[in-house]
Amino acid sequence: MIEAPNKRSAQIDVFVGQPGGMLKALHALQSQSEANFLSPADIKLVASKFGVPVAKVWGTVTFYSLFATTPRGRHIIRVCENAPCHVVGASDILAALEQHLKIRAGGTTTDGLFTLEATSCLGVCGVAPAIMIDSTVYGNLTKEQLPALLAEYRQEAQA
Repeated sequence: MIEAPNKRSAQIDVFVGQPGGMLKALHALQSQSEANFLSPADIKLVASKFGVPVAKVWGTVTFYSLFATTPRGRHIIRVCENAPCHVVGASDILAALEQHLKIRAGGTTTDGLFTLEATSCLGVCGVAPAIMIDSTVYGNLTKEQLPALLAEYRQEAQA
């Protein structure tokens, strides 16, 4: 369901004038999007509300990896590929996820449930290798743990 522009506008009014308000507004709009992304209309809305050029909002959105400008899955799986994770098997985790999900990094499953992304750092080097699904971090992973973890998210989606 696509929300009416005035409802989307009202969702972000509370952030106008707050420190970091533009980022908060972008997060709010993206989290309310069925396809988990910011549309061109969202970007124009934020620019208008915050009195900044569309290019500034676009630059912000494309700078931060947590924002997306194309539709994504319901759950975003980020695999850390930074040196500490890489050394202890992040590439094996990524390959196993690609195999289980039947997509490559950057892709979305055909059912729209998962998008798989490679990222440079999750900031949890002490529990490498690590992934983040939405905002939950899973560390000290092995590829054998992945099927059960993915099954939990699939089961939740069916409920």
